[in-house]
Amino acid sequence: MSATATAATETRPVVTRFAPSPTGALHIGGARTALFNWLYARGRGGKFLLRIEDTDKARSSEANTQAILDGLTWLGLDWDGEPISQAARAERHKEVAHQMLADGSAYKCFSTPEEIEGFREAARANKTSTLFRSPWRDVAKADHPDLPYVIRIKAPRQGETTLHDRVQGDVTWQNEQLDDMVLLRSDGSPVYMLAVVVDDHDMGVTHVIRGDDHLANAFRQNMIYEAMGWDKPVLAHIPLIFGPDGKKLSKRHGATGAAEYQAMGYPAAGMRNYLTRLGWAHGDAEFFTDEQARDWFDLDGIGKSPARFDFKKLENLCGQHMAASDNAALLHELEAFLEATGQLPLTDAQSDAMSRAMDSLKERAKTFPDLLDKAHFLLIERPVVPDQKAAKALDDVHKGILTELTPQLQNASWTRDDLEGIVAALAEAHETKLGKLAGPLRAALAGRPVSPSVFDMMLVLGRDETIARIKDATQ
Repeated sequence: MSATATAATETRPVVTRFAPSPTGALHIGGARTALFNWLYARGRGGKFLLRIEDTDKARSSEANTQAILDGLTWLGLDWDGEPISQAARAERHKEVAHQMLADGSAYKCFSTPEEIEGFREAARANKTSTLFRSPWRDVAKADHPDLPYVIRIKAPRQGETTLHDRVQGDVTWQNEQLDDMVLLRSDGSPVYMLAVVVDDHDMGVTHVIRGDDHLANAFRQNMIYEAMGWDKPVLAHIPLIFGPDGKKLSKRHGATGAAEYQAMGYPAAGMRNYLTRLGWAHGDAEFFTDEQARDWFDLDGIGKSPARFDFKKLENLCGQHMAASDNAALLHELEAFLEATGQLPLTDAQSDAMSRAMDSLKERAKTFPDLLDKAHFLLIERPVVPDQKAAKALDDVHKGILTELTPQLQNASWTRDDLEGIVAALAEAHETKLGKLAGPLRAALAGRPVSPSVFDMMLVLGRDETIARIKDATQ
């Protein structure tokens, strides 16, 4: 791409796209690609479009398409307009191929699959290039047989092509390595390479941000832009995501699908932050808001090396986002998590209690299962049955002390300071420390040896429920 063409594209209103194939679930790598496109467009007041590349009818499915849409929605990546079906645009793709045929930048090739394979077998035997050179490239129309044919593009044979990539820099390809790729198959159906270029052009895409496994495709697709005289998009091929061992992220490293991370209970804001930081940097910033990400994100900040997925960093960032989240928004996302994982919804009473307890619950929680685990005390009903470890704290001595506590709680003002003062005074009267009474209180209120602060629990449970649980435990 020339510097002039690049400059022209850069001055147009930004339009990015995410173009997944619905042959499987939304991979976490695809989710990051979508996120980068979304951030780049949203940060510049542009459009983020969605195209479903559903031309592989044998492997594409409506269920996979819906899973992709659900994954993007969970991540909070809204797109402009309706998703575009690539398969539905086949006639437009054919039209462009025939236009190239008419203007001489493409040609009819009548070579059979058997002839092409015979050529390649001979090339392998002679240790020469297996790149097929069609004998029909320059045959006059009058000499064409009445046989099935494919339409091929006329690739340049000499020189080299250099494409400027905003991540990879200038990348050069020797033209002799380009094949006269097929545009339309013998049954008249368009190939993926053609469809992608036509769709990107018709959708007004100005920036193609995608995985660097498509870098070689860029040179083949560039031939179509050249032949049609169309403006070319800015290219940005981003490195793939590797596992902690430096190999391409796969099932052996753990979850690879966006839906799996939702099911594990990671908050979407934390996931966005982590995926943005995975292969992109803005100084030393690790934790940032969506607004900061949109303002800061730029293609120049994307590294050339593959990023390594680190679950500990993901959990750390998710914990920070949960702690910083608005309580009502966090509760809403918790309810969506319960629905997505097929769990029972919160009752009105539980939802109200969660709202009141959220400040204490969200501290140090990294996932929604963490949050629910910490909220165990308010999601259970009396009588509370302590687990084996918690029950050890309810010996006869401590049951006796707790028995003395209940009448004092009856008249407490039910503020944290007053509750702490009452328990502290009781501990002092028995020549023990306040911390020593926390274990029995946790056992009585939560049935577990680990829980939020006993005073946080008492404030959320309220006077009547707190006293009732202590009485149950001391009987």
